[in-house]
Order: sequence, then C-alpha cells, then structure tokens
Amino acid sequence: MRTAVIGIGSNSLRMLLADVNGEEIHRVKRYREGLRTFAALDKAGNIEPEMIRLAAEKVGEFSREAYDSGAKTVYLFATSAVRDAKNQTTFTKAIEQATGLCLEICSGDLEAKLSYIGATGSEPSGMIDIGGGSTEIAIGANREISYAHSLQMGAVRLYRIHPIMDSASADEVVALATTILQPLRDELPALDALQWVGVGGTFTTIAALAQQIPWDDRKRIHHYLLSVEAVENTLYSLAPMSMEQRLRLPSLQPQRADIVVHGVAILLACMRFLRIDALRVSEYGNLEGYLKTKYLQNVLK
Repeated sequence: MRTAVIGIGSNSLRMLLADVNGEEIHRVKRYREGLRTFAALDKAGNIEPEMIRLAAEKVGEFSREAYDSGAKTVYLFATSAVRDAKNQTTFTKAIEQATGLCLEICSGDLEAKLSYIGATGSEPSGMIDIGGGSTEIAIGANREISYAHSLQMGAVRLYRIHPIMDSASADEVVALATTILQPLRDELPALDALQWVGVGGTFTTIAALAQQIPWDDRKRIHHYLLSVEAVENTLYSLAPMSMEQRLRLPSLQPQRADIVVHGVAILLACMRFLRIDALRVSEYGNLEGYLKTKYLQNVLK
C-alpha cells in the first residue's frame, strides 16, 4: 500500500511518499519546501496569519501530489514551532479546513522518539536531531528507547537571539548551547558503546562540506562518518563568511546559508557534552519514524 506523511518543521515542510509491504517500508520519494514556520512566530508567540495561509497552501499541494502519486492515506504532524505557538489551535483548524487533513502536534519527547526510530537500527544507539526550533536527543537499543528529550535550542531559535559573525561569536553560541545542555548531565543513561547518529540539515550540510560535494548528493551524504574535528573546522570556516560567500558554496543548500552556522555550533556543543568523537549522518528521521509507528508492530514502546 502506498502512503505519505507530511511534517511541518520549524525550518521546512517535508513529505515522504512510501510503499508499505508487511513489515517493510520502502521509500519512494522525498519532498521539501523551505517554510520557516519558527521565524514566523511574532513577539507574542503567535504564528503570523500569512504563514498560516502559506502553510495551508503548501500542505495542500503536498497532499494532492501524494494522492496523485497513488497514496491511499496521508498523515500530517508538526513539531517545535507549532508546538510552541500560542495560536496552535487556529493554525490546526486552518490546515484542516484547507486540506481535510488532521494535524497531530508532537510533544518534544515524541519528536525525539520518532527521529530515533526513523534513523537507527537494532544496535545500541544515540541520536541527535537538530531542527530549527529544537534539538532532540534519544538513546536506546533494539526498538527500546531508554531516553528521549527535547531541548529548546534550534538553528533558527539561536539565530534570532545571538548572531554569529566571527569565531568569537561562534564560541559564544557554543557556550550558550552547552549551558542549555547542562541540566541533562544527571539524567542521561550510560553513554558507553553507543553508535551515534545525526539527523537533520545541519548534519547533511557538514557532510557535504567535508567531502566538497553538492548538498543534494544524498548517496554520499547518507551514513557519512562525521568527526568532531570536521564539525569544528566547519564552524570556524563558516562563522566569518558573509552571506554572499556562503551562497557561493556548492555544498551549502542556499535556504540554509543564514542559519546553518548556528546548527553547527549546537552540534559541536552536543558532541563535546556527550563525549562523541564521531557519528553517522542519516538522511532518515522523523518522517520514517512516524510511518513505522503507524504500520510496524511494537515500534514505539
């Protein structure tokens, strides 16, 4: 059976079209649209009306594409930006009225679990998912998730409160992210013998930059082993660059040129805090995890 899931993230709108066959999910096609929902939160914490209209329009376009491609069902969920929004009920109703889809707003812990399920296998693993509004960390093994937590730090969120213009300001954002991580120190389980996986545009961007390949070369990005040294080099090379200089880099997706350095700063803080020397980059994440919870047995425990 063909199905699809649409995720409204803080930085982008994404859709996964997939075929489900028994206990297997086969990815058919992935779609992405830069939406920046988090950036559309006003000072009162409401998503601006124009973004609500645009989100409804783009979700409608994605769902029509899914149905035209043979999908029998289309699921829809939202993460950090909509979760934070004071007017999330207004947003949800507008989406449903425009598209007929019921929007599920994921809690932070559920978001962490979905990304973990989508990106890891049966081996003991840790997962970091850096988004626009939040960062998720999850730990588990063989479908058993022993720890899942969402932090109020994301690339767009930190971009809005602390600009990065040089190495010194990059270090300040790393320090800020480390401060946000500190409360986790007493609650994290043992971190020994974990295989770490990274989910999200920050990871795929660094993998592309490290290999000097186009940002959309998914085959060479997926499962790339990313060292903490590569993350440090990326941070301190991007930090002093102007937007014009970043936009000339073929390894950097243009829509991420302004915020990517904040994502890299968050990642460096996470790797140092969690004592991670290297991790694998995954092209998979919460979209795959969401479908697994719908169609595979005993996935979300």
